[in-house]
Amino acid sequence: MSLLPVPTPVHAPRIDALTDFVIHAQLMLDPATPESVRREAEPRLLAQLPILQALGVFELFTLRDPALHALVRDELQAQRVRAA
Repeated sequence: MSLLPVPTPVHAPRIDALTDFVIHAQLMLDPATPESVRREAEPRLLAQLPILQALGVFELFTLRDPALHALVRDELQAQRVRAA
């Protein structure tokens, strides 16, 4: 079974939610990342959570880093409270 490629404009590369989450998580977890870059990465990472949760990613995978796990858990809980 083959999947047809989805054309994307050359001038506007598109990154899917999971890739964006992983890129920013790696930046946040890398001790060499400057604090200013971490502060920029965190909201980008958190912005992907609704999509990843809807896809069931957090039911399939566990975040092993305790700080990242706590950040994601707390943000998902806050989103549930805001939605209620």
